[in-house]
Amino acid sequence: MSLKSKMPLQVWILTLAAFAIGTAEFVIAGILTQVAESLNITEGQAGHLITGYALAIVIGGPILTLWLARYRKRVVLIGLMALFVVSNLITAFATDYTTLMISRIMAGLTQGPFYGIGAVVATQLVSEKMAGQAVGQMFAGLTLANVLGVPGGAWIGNMFGWNITFIVVAILGALAAAAIAIAIPAQGAEAPKSIRSQIGAFSNPQLRASLMITTLGWVGFMTFYGYIAPIAEQVAGFARPSLTWILVIVGLGLVLGNTLGGKTADRNLSAALIGWPAAMIAALIVAGLVASQPYLFVAAAFVFGVVSFANVPPMQMRVMKHGGDAPELAATANISAFNIANALGGIIGGAVVDSSLGAAYIPFAALIVPTIGLAFIIWQERKSPSVPVTA
Repeated sequence: MSLKSKMPLQVWILTLAAFAIGTAEFVIAGILTQVAESLNITEGQAGHLITGYALAIVIGGPILTLWLARYRKRVVLIGLMALFVVSNLITAFATDYTTLMISRIMAGLTQGPFYGIGAVVATQLVSEKMAGQAVGQMFAGLTLANVLGVPGGAWIGNMFGWNITFIVVAILGALAAAAIAIAIPAQGAEAPKSIRSQIGAFSNPQLRASLMITTLGWVGFMTFYGYIAPIAEQVAGFARPSLTWILVIVGLGLVLGNTLGGKTADRNLSAALIGWPAAMIAALIVAGLVASQPYLFVAAAFVFGVVSFANVPPMQMRVMKHGGDAPELAATANISAFNIANALGGIIGGAVVDSSLGAAYIPFAALIVPTIGLAFIIWQERKSPSVPVTA
């Protein structure tokens, strides 16, 4: 198999690792009520496990990526997956909330560095003309995690208990670590770039604005998606086992949205940046209005999946457009921006579901911050200079 014409097996191994990591991040959405009942905590407290994981990515991601980039990449990737496996095994056997939270934070610390360094490894495994495809292939694991990993984890949790879900995730991580050790060739360490020169990219106000757009525009996703289980059970009236196929349907929407978002961003970035957040806000309104009608709710959740994930490519492209001489650090910072939004979404959703308003009001709470974000996007796009995307 020619590395110049086909995607090598090693990139698929990185896809498996990204799938395991993505499943670990989002699977809590499918087993939220089980975790809450098992540990005798509120659903809002269980939702804070999303927040803790996301904040670990936000804070640890850029710092660890800058530090680990100087070491041999294969060794770093194996080490990160080993920490991932240990963290998820601790999660699986946790019997109290504090231990569970600590293990989730430990797992979250692995995500940013793995995606950042793994993306560099992926580009080194293929010809230059396939570098973008290799990175896209690796990150497809994150999308597949929402289509297969999250509903699969929810099904396993419903059948065998939520603890088993994390054991399976740990097994996937162990398989990925072993495959990396066997199949990915050793690569030399690189001299790190000047941290000062990389941080200097953030003097560009449009880069800072791009990161703010990601944060404000993305909060609505995790506010709704992170608490889809209590909405489906308590408002739409579905039995808990039904959550598996509901998550599959929403996950298919995420895949479709990711594809549409990329195409529209290539066609007209500014229009995509404005249009998709507006569509997500509309979808949240509809989801809130039809939440008590089971199958209308599923249809609305599918549409939400499409229009929410369609935001991802335009947001990423805007960051790269204004990343200057530090596109890698800018991209890492954007991962942090997405996870700041995930953390805020977990907090907002948790506050609403534990309040007297209840799960029925989560879709309406979810649209508040993105509405502010949409106004900010329109303001920024009107004054944003035309700058070519950094290669």
